[in-house]
Order: sequence, then C-alpha cells, then structure tokens
Amino acid sequence: MVYIITIFIIGLLIGSFLNVCIYRIPIEKSIVNPPSHCPKCNTTLKPLDLIPVFSFLFNKGKCRYCGENISLQYPIIELFNGLIYLLLYLKYDLTILFVKYTILASLLIVISVIDYKLQIIPDECNLFGFIISGAFIIFNDFSTIALINAILGLLVGGGIFLIIAIATNGAMGGGDIKLMGVLGFALGWKYILLITFLSFIIGAILSIFLLLLKLKHRKDTIPFGPFIAIAAFITILYGNDIINWYIFKIIG
Repeated sequence: MVYIITIFIIGLLIGSFLNVCIYRIPIEKSIVNPPSHCPKCNTTLKPLDLIPVFSFLFNKGKCRYCGENISLQYPIIELFNGLIYLLLYLKYDLTILFVKYTILASLLIVISVIDYKLQIIPDECNLFGFIISGAFIIFNDFSTIALINAILGLLVGGGIFLIIAIATNGAMGGGDIKLMGVLGFALGWKYILLITFLSFIIGAILSIFLLLLKLKHRKDTIPFGPFIAIAAFITILYGNDIINWYIFKIIG
C-alpha cells in the first residue's frame, strides 16, 4: 500500500510539471525557468500553490493573488498522470519497463493536449521520445534482435502513416508520422501494428462523439495525436493480451 500511495503521489507531482510543459513548449519557453507563475498577474507561485489537485480545490479553482480562474486542465492532467502511473505499477511492478512506460506515458499526455489544443506535435517532444527510447535500448536490453525490432517498428509505424499522408493528400500531419515512428522505435513492430489498428478505431468512435456533442464540426480538423496516445496506453497495458486473444480467437 505504501508503494501504491507513493507511486500515485509521484505521478501527481510529475503531472503538475506536465502542465508546465504543455503551456511552455508550444511558445518555445524554457520549462525550468522562470518558476511557475500566474499567467494573468505574473505572481510567482509559492509551494502552497503548487500542491497537485489540493491547491486547485483549496483555492476553489482561482488564483489566490488575482482571482483569475484556473483551467480544469491542471487537476485533470495531474490526476490522470497519477492514475496512469498507478496502473503501470500494478502491471509491471518496480521494473525497468515501469520506468520506461511512465516516461513514455507522460510524454504522450503532453503531446495529446498540445495536439488537441493547437493541432501540432512539437518536434522537441518526438525527439525526446526517440532519445529516451534509444537510451533504454542501449543501456537496458541492447542486442541485435532488440535493435532490429526497434528499427522495424520505426519504419513500420512512420511508413504506414507516411503512405496514408501521401494517399490522402496530407490528412495525416508530419507530427503524427514522426510520433508513430517514435512509438514504433520504442515498442517494436508488433505493438506499433496494434497501435495503428486501435488508433483508427478509437479515432472513428471518438470523432463521432465529438461531432454529436458539437464539440467539433464536420469541417473542423480533428487532431489524431490523442487517438494515437490512447491506443498506445491500451497497448502498453494490455497489448500482449489483445494479441494473444486475436491469435487464439481469430487465427487459431
């Protein structure tokens, strides 16, 4: 129980940092300097203002210096990151895979929110994911097989989306292509095929809901990054189960 609570709290704290990344990366500001501050009154926030979720609730969703409303995005991202870390811990325990997947999951959260709000996936995010994935290959499970699997995943993931982009005259953006390449490099060719399949199913279902709820209109651009991220979360948590079920039920 102590580990569970600790992992969840760490997830909340990192979730708070993810909000900084989501705000600053698209405007090309440093994610470490200056310290966190209210974007309305520019007051530097004190430790009491930076307690994940609690500060939002304690201050009733407002800046305690100027009274400006604070977006619900902040506690939602903090909670979601904490829950993802908890699920990954329950799945993988305190292993190197747990560390790898928590970093990847947090990156996908940042990418998803930025893409949903601005319809871009910053190159910095994809580059970070590629470097981290390469580091895990080199320092954890380096072998010819692991390297080939990663390179095949990169080519398959990025290649499929590149072909789709060409065939649809740019329906897929360059950021989506690079993200799929990075995920393929991180997870291998089998998982990237599953992510590709799931992302289109999830994209179709959620796009219909967004249209029905009038959050998006027919002529609006619906970013694909969040669908890729959801598919990646599902694959990281249940990929082997889904693949084994498919082999047993459909092929076998």
